[in-house]
Order: sequence, then C-alpha cells, then structure tokens
Amino acid sequence: MSFPKATPWWARAVRPERPPVPWALMVRAAVGMAVPLAAGLWVGRLDLGVFAGLGAMHATMNDRVEPARLRVVRIGSAVSASAVGMSVGAVLQFVGVGGVVLGAVLTVAAFVSGALSATGPRGSAAGMLLLVSAALGSGMPLPGPWWAGAPMMVAGAGLVVVLGLPAGVPDRPAADPRYRALAAAYDALGRTLADLGTARAAASRRVLTARLNLVQDVLPGSGPTRRVYEAALAATEAATGLLWARRPVPPEVAEVPRLLAEAVRRGGGEVAVPGWRPDTPSRQALDVALRAAAETVAGREVRLGTAVAPPPDPWRLRVRLLSRLSVRYGLRVALCVAVGSAVTANFPLSKSYWVPMTIAFVLKPDLGSVFLRAVSRSVGTVLGVAVTAALVVLTTEEWALTAMAALCVALLPYASAAHYGLNTMVMTPMALVLLQLGGQSSAAEFWPRVLDTVLASSVVLLFGYLLWPERPRHRIEPRLVDAATALRAYLDAVTAGRADRAEVWLRRSAYRSLADARQEVRQGLSEPPPTGRLAERWLPATAALERLGGAVAAFAAQIRFGGRVPDPDEVDRVRRALDELTAAARAHRLPTTAAVRPTAPHDPTRSALGRAADELETLLASG
Repeated sequence: MSFPKATPWWARAVRPERPPVPWALMVRAAVGMAVPLAAGLWVGRLDLGVFAGLGAMHATMNDRVEPARLRVVRIGSAVSASAVGMSVGAVLQFVGVGGVVLGAVLTVAAFVSGALSATGPRGSAAGMLLLVSAALGSGMPLPGPWWAGAPMMVAGAGLVVVLGLPAGVPDRPAADPRYRALAAAYDALGRTLADLGTARAAASRRVLTARLNLVQDVLPGSGPTRRVYEAALAATEAATGLLWARRPVPPEVAEVPRLLAEAVRRGGGEVAVPGWRPDTPSRQALDVALRAAAETVAGREVRLGTAVAPPPDPWRLRVRLLSRLSVRYGLRVALCVAVGSAVTANFPLSKSYWVPMTIAFVLKPDLGSVFLRAVSRSVGTVLGVAVTAALVVLTTEEWALTAMAALCVALLPYASAAHYGLNTMVMTPMALVLLQLGGQSSAAEFWPRVLDTVLASSVVLLFGYLLWPERPRHRIEPRLVDAATALRAYLDAVTAGRADRAEVWLRRSAYRSLADARQEVRQGLSEPPPTGRLAERWLPATAALERLGGAVAAFAAQIRFGGRVPDPDEVDRVRRALDELTAAARAHRLPTTAAVRPTAPHDPTRSALGRAADELETLLASG
C-alpha cells in the first residue's frame, strides 16, 4: 500500500493554530508592561521603567494559567536566569571590553544557555533568556546606576506574578486552575465518547491526551483533586479501547463526562450515570469507570486501586546539565553565536547585540523546527519593523509609545500559541518600542534590525541546521523508540495482571510518549525535504502505535471483564513487532507501506491483540 498524498510542507509551515484567546494572560501582560513604563514616565526615570518592562515581558513569555506555586517556579527560574544574563552583559559594557572579549564571553554564555536548554521545559526558558539578556545588557543603554537593570527586571517580573495571584474568593473551584484543568479533561473525555466511531475520534483522543498531560503537571501528588484525576484515567482507558474497537456508546452515556466537568467546577455534586446495558468488555469498563468517577466527584471514597503517582514529568530535569545531549546542544548554540560574533566584528552593525539575541530565540529547542523558526523570524521581523516604523512616523510621544508596548505584550500570549511568525511579528514592535523609549532608536534605525535578523537567521540555517551534524532522524526516531518502549511496558503490565496498579501510570507514560512522537513528526512535516519526507514516512508508524495503545486498553478490558486469558503467541507477536519497529527506527529503516487501518468494529469475541499484531506486521513487512 502506498502512502497517501500529503499536504505540502510549505502549506503546513504557514498554517497557524487557532488557540483559545487567553484573556486573563493578556490583561495581566498589558498591565504588567504599562505600569512600570507609566511609573518611569511619571517620576522621570524612564530608563528604569524600560528595564522593568523588559522583565515584565520575560515573565509574560513564561506565564501560564496554573497554580500559583508552579507559576512562581516557572517565572522565577526564567527571570532569574534573565537577570544573571543582564548582569553579565552590563559588566561587559561598563568595563568597555573589546569585540573579541565580548564575542568570547557571549560564546561561553551561549554554551551554558544551550546546555541548560536541553534539560527540560524550565531549563529551555531559562537558557534562552540567559543568552538574550546577556546580549541585551552588552549593548542597551544602561540605567543609572549601571547595575540597576537586573533588579528592575526582577521587579517588573514580580509585578506580573502578583497580578496573577488569586483574588476575590480564592476557594471558588471555578477560579482554581487545578479544577479548571480537571473539568477541561472531563469535557475532552465527553467529546471523545461522542465522537466514537467517527472520523473525528482520533483527533478528539489527542486533545484528551493533551488535557490529561496538563492535569498531571498541575496537580499535587495527593488529595481529592488527585483522586478525581485518577478516576478520569480509568475512564480514559476504557474510552481509548472503545475508540480502537470503533464502538460508539449511547448519547446519554457520552453526556456523563460533561456533567462530571460541571460538578468539578462547582466543587462537587451528584451525577447520575444512566442504567444502560454494556455488552462488551470495554463498555463494561467504561460503565464501571464512570460510576467510580461520579462517586469520587461526589466526595465519596471509592477504591480506585491505583499505585502511588510518579512525580510530574516536565518538572524533572530529563538529562543532567553535562550529559551528551546538553553538551551537544550547548556546542550548537555556541557555534552559531561565535560565527555571528565574528561576522558582526568584521562588519560593524549599529546594534550588534541583535544578532546573538535572535540566535537565542531561533535555537530554543522546544519551539519546533529550526528551519521554520529561522524563516518565520525573518518574515515576522520585516512585517514587525514595517508596522513599528509606520506607528513611529505618526507619533513618538512617550505615553503613546507606552500604550503601543502594552498592546503588543498583551497580544504575545495568543501570538505565541498561534504561530512562531506571528509571535515574532508581535515581539519585534514591542522590542523596538522599548528601545525607542530608552532613547536608543529612531524610525530610521528600525530597518537595520531586518538586516540583523536575516544575518542571524542565515547563520542558524547554515551552521545550526544545514552543516550541523544532526539529521532529522535524530529528532523523530528517538521519540518513536521511546513511544514503542513505553507501549511495551504497558503491554507487559496488562498481561502480567498488574491491572489498576502500576499499569495506570505506565499507560500515562505511554500516551505521553506517543503525544511527543506525534508532535515531533507533525513539526517535521512542516519542513522541506529531507525532513518533511522522513516525517511523512514515519507518520503511519506513529498512527499505528497510537492505535496499538487503544488495542492494549481494549485487551485490558477483555482480561478484566471478559475473563480472557492472555494468549502467549499473540502477546509475543506484538512484542516482536514492537521490537522490530524499535530496531528499524534505531537503524533508520523507513517503512515503505502504510498499515491497514481497520474500518469495521472489532469483534469482542476475538483478542484485541490479534488485530493489532496484524496491523503492525503489515506496516513492517517491507520496512
């Protein structure tokens, strides 16, 4: 079977997402920027207000709707690194180092930034801002006294943190990010149940996985909210099994998760589960799980049987700072900054710090394709400069510029979620307006920033992408190996009879790994060949692994509610297929056929693993 005709990579690259409008983030971003700038104007110390506004911008870039303790850690770690970078840059500027010394120090900072960025989400944010602020501090006009920039940045970020603290009735569940995330997960579960047996089911399941990932990140390790979450996991497993089996449920049953979501937002309450007659093991599993969830939401004790939850994955350093991955990424960023510094030294630019700053943004490891970011940043900068120049021609009045900066930073949370190019188009005017307020720019000096950005993006494309000894397979195929390994552990737990204990967290780990693999492949599809072709060839394998997760969930229900004894031959077939797929990914052997996607409901009298094994063996037949 040949692969279906895919959407061209360039069409995927320019297509923006359509995220919900984060009104709360946007309002506090605008206030967080406007207040320090207005205060600086009011007291005649706009130089200090600009640095406080810069800190507010860096806090906004890392702001999320989540519990206060996580917000403080996320923003605090990022802005602390930013303040350190600003202090380093300010020292370099204050002592008046030459271009060679400045380039050498920024290259060292780039290595530290890249190594830190590879340690996980928090490290990525902190590492990028460390280098960005070091570059800014080395070239921006310093306030008086010269060392005050970093403390003012911390103060501006602190204002954003304070603006996001709970107000009014802090105990109201609907205002608590934990309850909101839980309710959103139950809503997604209801959407998945409603879409069972339709073409929308797979996309709904991926949304459900993303919502559960968020809940796992924001909930504490114990307490009533954790038990409601664990009840949702059991219902999710049953729903995934039904999705794989292509078996819908009655509308009144699909409505139950939405009613549970409403009860969660109220802080509890009774939800009635219809008295239907589930006729397959997966439907029985769903019925039991929904009834347990209803009891848990109502505040009654229910024996869920799950093991102690592992720590939230994103808040652990996935690799050590000096691991091979961190060192490799640190060298990548350092090489690009060193080349950029050499170019700016030989061709003096009006604001040479713009080049390493752009390199830091483009090479942030968790923002997707480096190629797409480099191109998008160049295009976004051109458009952003054009907008800013037009506005500055109309007025250079400081209060008007303050309003422009507040508007731009307010758009940043939405733009960041929609498209990297749109993010750049919003961030460029904000940065240029801050420079204008700091007395360092005029409308005539805006267009050289386009040259700086194109130069930095060209350096990244050449030395950090085309000539860098990393190929697309180093990003996509390891994710597939992780997903296959996690699925094998989940399958082993099911067949070994460890149901409802450690199995639930192995299943979560498997689905999370599958989501990471799907995301890496999706990002690869937006790149030109060879990355786009490679991602296109691995896409069927990713889809097959996702369906295998559903098959294992259905098989777990068959064991618990159908009394099926695992057939060693069928289990071994799936294990061999997973091992072969893992070996193919490690050896860079691409599948040449697409798996046969089932179109008919699964016969519940047959083993779910048998059909899953058939699909994987077809996929690997010509790999």
